[in-house]
Amino acid sequence: MAKIGVQAMMLKGAVEEHGAYEALRRVREIGYGAIEVSQIPMTPENVTELARAKDELGVEMAALSATVGPQVVGNDSLSERFDKIVADAKALDSTMIRIGMLPLASLASLDQVLEFCDEAERMAARLRDEGIELHYHNHHVEFVKFDGTYLLDIIADRSPTVGLELDVHWLQRGGLDPQRAIAARAGRVSMVHLKDYRIGHMPPEVFDALSKGDRSAVYDAFNAVVQFGEVGEGNLDWHGIIPTAVESGARYLLVEQDDLYGRDVFDCLQTSYDNLQTMGFGDLF
Repeated sequence: MAKIGVQAMMLKGAVEEHGAYEALRRVREIGYGAIEVSQIPMTPENVTELARAKDELGVEMAALSATVGPQVVGNDSLSERFDKIVADAKALDSTMIRIGMLPLASLASLDQVLEFCDEAERMAARLRDEGIELHYHNHHVEFVKFDGTYLLDIIADRSPTVGLELDVHWLQRGGLDPQRAIAARAGRVSMVHLKDYRIGHMPPEVFDALSKGDRSAVYDAFNAVVQFGEVGEGNLDWHGIIPTAVESGARYLLVEQDDLYGRDVFDCLQTSYDNLQTMGFGDLF
């Protein structure tokens, strides 16, 4: 059975302020029982607190995050710290590592994409020998096409040992229907990110600027109305997406919101939790 949890990128500020254990205690108090660790430095102190949350609160560590090479502050790279990443995963009883994105520089050419894929495949094979799976998470840039094929599918084909973590907001922003995109990749998908796709209101000051002849403010606001929403606060079809994700083999469905627009992170997580309960997905917690 799949389990709904939290993508801990949302919690990095809370971890910095209160510590990893206290942040996860608040998450557990809301009702979530799993997290995916991302953008939280895996210092000995944080690993110890994560392990304590696992043991005392029953929080499952769905996956840890890493990059292939040095790339993201807060995430260790497999090329530099392979043994440490494996040790952290085993200490936290996590059998999955996920790559948040390929290096932006790799988007410069198909050859550089393929170099990334080959290195990811080598790392996936090494991790498999340790009993750990490697997965790749998409944004919208993976739906650029090379010779008619989506970049995401090039990665999947070139790196057959690497699984997929599909993000439904970025699928939608990339021009795909999330439900169909997940179903088309059934059997390869172990994790799905749940974040809504919301169209926001243009702020009143935009119309004040327009009345004064300033159209640039309108264009900026027009381009910024696509927002990251709490689950159930946007336009995605969750009654189709979530059952499809479960049927496609996803083990974890992870609530995530890249921008909170001034709200408290735990309030946002509460909203998503309440909406998912109301939709009838309470058994997945």
